[in-house]
Amino acid sequence: MPHPFPSQIPVESYSTHPMKPTLFQKASLLIAALTAAVSLQAETVKVGVLHSLSGTMAISETSLKDVLLYSFDEVNKAGGVLVSGKHYLIEPVVVDPASNWPLFAEKAEELLVKDKVAVVFGCWTSVSRKSVLPVFERNNGLLFYPVQYEGEELSKNIFYTAEAVNQQAIPAVDYMLGEGKKKFYLLGSDYVYPRTTNKILKQYLKSKGIPDSDIIEIYTPFGHTDYQTIVAEIKTFTAGGSATVISTLNGDTNVPFFKEFANAGLTSENCPVVSFSISEDEFRGLPAKALVGHLGCWTYFMSIKTPENKAFVDSFMGWLKAPKVTGVDYNVSGVDPKGRVTCSPMNLSRIGVHLWKQAVEKAGTFDVDKVRDALVGQKFKGPTGVVTMQANHHLVNNVFIGETLATGQFKIIKTLNGVAGEPFSEKFLTTK
Repeated sequence: MPHPFPSQIPVESYSTHPMKPTLFQKASLLIAALTAAVSLQAETVKVGVLHSLSGTMAISETSLKDVLLYSFDEVNKAGGVLVSGKHYLIEPVVVDPASNWPLFAEKAEELLVKDKVAVVFGCWTSVSRKSVLPVFERNNGLLFYPVQYEGEELSKNIFYTAEAVNQQAIPAVDYMLGEGKKKFYLLGSDYVYPRTTNKILKQYLKSKGIPDSDIIEIYTPFGHTDYQTIVAEIKTFTAGGSATVISTLNGDTNVPFFKEFANAGLTSENCPVVSFSISEDEFRGLPAKALVGHLGCWTYFMSIKTPENKAFVDSFMGWLKAPKVTGVDYNVSGVDPKGRVTCSPMNLSRIGVHLWKQAVEKAGTFDVDKVRDALVGQKFKGPTGVVTMQANHHLVNNVFIGETLATGQFKIIKTLNGVAGEPFSEKFLTTK
């Protein structure tokens, strides 16, 4: 929530007599005094940030670290987390698991056991999440996971704020089927999220009458750079004009893929690509002008026009100019303010922070078991509308399909309201 004080006072309407404090000056002094008073009275609560700041996933995860620090500052500016009459300011503990899946587990253990954080916000890939899951269950920790994933999992120690398959992959495929696409090239990074998602999609496509011969499934390693052979195959596959690529490529491997794709003369007209891991943030490193018309499906786009989204974007961009976490001795470094955007995982990271804060305040404690119970049913009015946390630890959220513009933004072409996240595919797959 935006800080409610200085910007609301019209400076020009008051006297500026040199010997007499203006109303604005008095208000500024009062705000400073109140802030100092809250800081003196406030205690701190440690909160973990578990995102790759180096390695192949840094292209995506660094911005999630940034938006979490912004969200902590947002909470602290508003007085922190109120528990039993005491204000607790959030003190971030940031670690770098460096796109190394076993290191994710080590860093998670460190956060929970050594640093004794009350909650952790983190992970991007499903392999990193699955690496830390037993650590959180063994230590009864709490993890908020903000990135689209394959489902088929439910842990009492994880809250999945992001898109489940029925909030991203299924709506996107439905849209392409509605556009007359009859051939599907499933291209992904070689790990659990793409493989499980594509397993579900193949079953779904078969239920819609698409034969095996019109579905190709290919995987490449993290950090893969040579897409010449694959793109040549895609070009042959799409020759009839009724094909699409469903991409679950993750991390910086998207850069060489899309560059090769564009170099081969493939476009959104002759072969649209629907990406599930490409958002506005990743487009900063991609040839966006050559990718106009390709699609994404998320529960948030930066281009959404609501007062809440304008406030979020403006506030985040302002924070980037002088990043800090108010009220705690924490040095925010490595935040680059240039060319920044917002995206769905960033929005969902911020929503997770606010849902956790609300649940702690309702529970009146940081105790994980009580906070977990209090989280169910929590609502938060975010940039796209009200989200609700369900008993299955997934959100009810709106879903948007967007078309890429030359600016690296998305034009929303379809909206689905109030889609309840469902992790288990047998509950939404049909066999008709």
